Amino acid sequence: MRELHEQNRRSWNHATVAHNSHKGDQAAFLRGGGSTLFPEELELLGDLAGRRLVHLQCNAGQDSLSLAARGATVTGVDISDQAIAFAARLSADAGIPATFVRADVYDWLAAAPPATADLVFSSYGALCWLSDLRTWARGIAGVLAPGGRLVLVEFHPLLDLVEARDGAIVLSPAPASGGAHRPWDSGVRDYVADSGAGLLHGATYQPGVVDFANPEACHEFLWTVADVVDAIASAGLVIERVREWPYANGCTFFPGMVDLGDRRWGMPPGAPVIPLMLGLAARR
Repeated sequence: MRELHEQNRRSWNHATVAHNSHKGDQAAFLRGGGSTLFPEELELLGDLAGRRLVHLQCNAGQDSLSLAARGATVTGVDISDQAIAFAARLSADAGIPATFVRADVYDWLAAAPPATADLVFSSYGALCWLSDLRTWARGIAGVLAPGGRLVLVEFHPLLDLVEARDGAIVLSPAPASGGAHRPWDSGVRDYVADSGAGLLHGATYQPGVVDFANPEACHEFLWTVADVVDAIASAGLVIERVREWPYANGCTFFPGMVDLGDRRWGMPPGAPVIPLMLGLAARR
């Protein structure tokens, strides 16, 4: 799947520039004590002081630096050149130290020293870019020290079973299990512009890039909750907690989603009531 991963890298490079164009002065926000983290991931992560934390698919580093500000020693890994370059600049400008590495997550896990992380964290729109969950989970098990934990907070796989069509939320015809391949000719979209200030955690929203059109296609892979749980358990990790939430943090997936406050969004009136987020913690 390496060529598909590389195509995703090219698509994310374009999208990352558009996404960050909307986010105002993020360094000042972080320097002033701002955080991009939500309560759900903080509850599962627990105390971060002194923890060696690997943030896989860290995007442009905002969450990584928010984790570092809570006392963790953070290494962020992402496939996008633009995301890692932005994250490194943001770390310097915000005065929050962290290490950022540009790499395919599979390459990084294969080369990482074993048993050197207390926490591995992955969140919000990460699983759909993984072409092989079992190799991913085995790599995480290898990098975790004994007693170390994987924490995952993700948009719920059930979202792949529904779509907006003709003003209604209906079942999707797309297969949604076992890593089914779903290509998008339109590439990674500007979901920051679509969600407006909901994703910005108090930073000032900027118009930025208008009517973004990604020139590079992308490729997603569809997994169920069973796929995720089975891959993690098969890697020898002990699953300690599984959570579901009936709202999405910061992101609007469908027209008419209900603002529940605190940057949480519920399904539109009349739409199927399904969990919109999944949380999981597992220990080596």
